[in-house]
Amino acid sequence: MSMTPPPSAPGGAGGPAGWYPAPGNPAVEHWWDGTAWTGHTRFASPATVVAAPPPARRSGRPIAVAAAVVAAVAVAATAVVALDSGDEPPAATGHTSAPPAAGPAPASSPPASPSPGEEDPTVVTDQLNGITLPILEGWENPEFTSGDLPTVSTVAADPCPAAPSRSCEHGSVVSLTATATGDSDPKAIARKDIGKAADSAFEEDALGVRPHGGIRSHTVVADRPAVVAGRTGHLVRWRVTTNQGPGGYVQSLVFPSSLGSESPVIVRFVLSAGPGAPPPSVMDEITKGIRPIGSSTGGGVGSTIGP
Repeated sequence: MSMTPPPSAPGGAGGPAGWYPAPGNPAVEHWWDGTAWTGHTRFASPATVVAAPPPARRSGRPIAVAAAVVAAVAVAATAVVALDSGDEPPAATGHTSAPPAAGPAPASSPPASPSPGEEDPTVVTDQLNGITLPILEGWENPEFTSGDLPTVSTVAADPCPAAPSRSCEHGSVVSLTATATGDSDPKAIARKDIGKAADSAFEEDALGVRPHGGIRSHTVVADRPAVVAGRTGHLVRWRVTTNQGPGGYVQSLVFPSSLGSESPVIVRFVLSAGPGAPPPSVMDEITKGIRPIGSSTGGGVGSTIGP
């Protein structure tokens, strides 16, 4: 491509050194070193300023051409930016403002009520027998239980009288299904089970340890009908004297399940008679709180049957 020198400066041949648009391709500029064209080129920029303005006495045509080129390039650049940015706001120029201060954190929402699939923290559920055992204040659903039975126990515990390295809760309640009894009468089952319940609580445990030193004697303090979860049953309660420690109370409560064949359900209660332990009346309170799964109603001790 033939290049002609740029317009000359006053008193000289050719213009001063600088970038000049290429004839026929105004989007490209070439560098004029003041004497001759060099091989350096660049794309025309809207901000390009010619090193020295043309003399006033020269024709205004080069200026008009250069202005038109600059305007065309600026329009094209603006169109590209608009296409790329879409609806985004234009970038800020100069110094940037500090981001707005974060507002106060939203207030936390109240905890949601348990859904049908979640466990109720106020009861322990015995799915096999179709009942729930209430968790009273000061009681809990222990993480580890003996025999993997539905269990409620007191939070408080003391060193066992005959085995101080072990802890004995102030009270516990477990539920199980009566099996191989050969009888479906709640009274007969309760009277047979009470001895097993006493041995399990105050005699030798599954590890061969006697935490209370064994049973010395017992006294029957209750043997009566009871209504549990809307079903008529029977309870037997003993006051147990142990060889070491304060002894305690044990109770067997038997009633028919509301499920299927109505297999008898046994609920065993154990209470310490030591200081700080719950009173025997808590066994009646827990009995009144036993419910069929999914029900908020049910009879307790004496609800329909007298003592």
